[in-house]
Amino acid sequence: MGPSVVEDGVCFAVFSRHGSRVLVSVFDEAGEGELARFALPCRESDIHFGLLEGAGATLRYGLRVEGPWQPERGHRFDPAKLLVDPYATLIDRPFRWDPELARHGADTTALVPRSVVVSLPGGGETPALAPPSFIYELAVRSFTMQRPDTPPALRGTLAALGDPSVIAYLKALGVSHVELMPVGAWMDERHLPPQGLTNAWGYNPVNFLALDPRLAPGGPADLAALCQAMARANIGVILDIVLNHTAESDEFGATICLRGLDNAVYYRHAAGDPGRLVNDTGCGNTLALDRAPVARLALDALRHWRRLGVSGFRFDLGAVLGRTETGFSPDAPLFVALLQDPELSRAILIAEPWDIGPGGYQAGHFPAPFAEWNGRFRDDVRRFWRGDSAAAGALATRLAGSSDLFAGAHRGPQAGVSFVAAHDGFTLADLVAFERKHNEANGEDNRDGDNDNHSWNCDAEGPSRDPAIGAARRRDVSALLATLFLARGIPMLTAGDEFGRTQHGNNNAYAQDNPDFWLDWQGADTERVAMVATLAALRRQHPLLSAANFLSGKGDPPDALWLRPDGAPVADHEWSQLDAFCLLLNGANESLLIAVNRSRRGMALTHPPGQWELLFSSCRDDADMLPARSVVLWRQHGIFGS
Repeated sequence: MGPSVVEDGVCFAVFSRHGSRVLVSVFDEAGEGELARFALPCRESDIHFGLLEGAGATLRYGLRVEGPWQPERGHRFDPAKLLVDPYATLIDRPFRWDPELARHGADTTALVPRSVVVSLPGGGETPALAPPSFIYELAVRSFTMQRPDTPPALRGTLAALGDPSVIAYLKALGVSHVELMPVGAWMDERHLPPQGLTNAWGYNPVNFLALDPRLAPGGPADLAALCQAMARANIGVILDIVLNHTAESDEFGATICLRGLDNAVYYRHAAGDPGRLVNDTGCGNTLALDRAPVARLALDALRHWRRLGVSGFRFDLGAVLGRTETGFSPDAPLFVALLQDPELSRAILIAEPWDIGPGGYQAGHFPAPFAEWNGRFRDDVRRFWRGDSAAAGALATRLAGSSDLFAGAHRGPQAGVSFVAAHDGFTLADLVAFERKHNEANGEDNRDGDNDNHSWNCDAEGPSRDPAIGAARRRDVSALLATLFLARGIPMLTAGDEFGRTQHGNNNAYAQDNPDFWLDWQGADTERVAMVATLAALRRQHPLLSAANFLSGKGDPPDALWLRPDGAPVADHEWSQLDAFCLLLNGANESLLIAVNRSRRGMALTHPPGQWELLFSSCRDDADMLPARSVVLWRQHGIFGS
């Protein structure tokens, strides 16, 4: 599919079931003047194909498709619209919204990027790295734009992430895999440009195989070089992939790619109403990934990224991957095709296990070897530290690896990606400083973003110069970080949360690509960075913290015991009243004691018998006590009770 350089020229293959004719528009070397249009002369079933003799790599082109304009039947063909080839691996300029992209009959030649025929870099086999043990989520521009060690000419690009200073920082922090927020070509939502805003996150894709030129001016070679540089440091690269919708949006949106190729096939439409798009994504459309041509495009895109050296993928709104006409199924066609693929089935696969469609929350229901973002972990940890009643039992379940979600399908704690804050929602610092969202800068009168954040403020809403308030917030953030890293599962941290990044109370900063929202490296809290590095090191040094099995409380001695601070076992009826408790872990050569205390006073702690060594405390108070608002870890050589 797409363009292939052959001995006599370039061969094109384009899918369109309902289109009558596919044309290739050829442009000059600068991509400005349209030199000619050629109809693909051959068709076999739904594939239109042909050879453009004498052409080769660097050819700039676009597609046009003739066919019926019957919106009520799902057909929106418009040969006046220049289309980006969904199989193009390079485009020559970024996408930009213009109302003409949505107006039927309006020529968009001047508005749409050109697809470019390219010889792909040979990245070789994706290096075999260890499974994820600490995932670090980052947005390329936000991470690099204000980083002082990064050469100014590289800031905002993938090349900036490959800078030795960045890799050294990630190594020192203990990161095993970076998860890049979308780097594929995207377009601003149509309501943003009139407000002077731009999409900062990239969750609005157009084509699934081309990098955005703003992030990768060198095209696929930039990503291949980054993956190689990271692999030399034993760090894997995970791509956040959006395979649930495109930037063509609803019926008032643009025609720039799939809509113009075959809207009725690529997108899901309402049963009995082929003119109405299903919107399980909240973005205006939903890809019909249970149909063979759409699934093929998705799988070909994933193979393309793997060839460039990517270790795996995080799937945005991943429930869409399992949707069919009858709802979500772990046996959906895309899952079946992906998991039998000898290459893709060995990649890291992580799902965001929800969308906004019927039955959209599917946490725990994805097929192995998928891991899943554990939203229950986020919510239960926040509720506990906020002080919600009856929250201790839920926290205990999360510390132990969330067996309630994954054990039923015989999947271990590594099936859960644990996080307290992510790109979507409050930052870790804002979580303890704002009870309510403040998204006014997004231009939607604070209507956007989630209202249910389980957040709190320490004595005063928003920024504060009061040292006592600052100290209280730092204590809470330290406790949250310790909870994350001492729990079973795969911990994930969003870039900047290790040093106090803020979004000023904005919990939906997708449209804030500006210095106020880029990472403030100059103001980084270096003590907190060091603490995160210590916690990551503890996970590496003490396998009990990251073991791949759930706790049973069985054995001689038991693999785990839940204790009150006075050393007595926790009775079932006591969980709803607890502000503090301990988890005793027994392994082959050592025992660990994790103690948490959310109350605002320190309390006496009775250790189990033996010699206990303090390994970590989230605060500087006397660790012979169990300090207020703290998480503390002790170690005993040998096995307790043996």
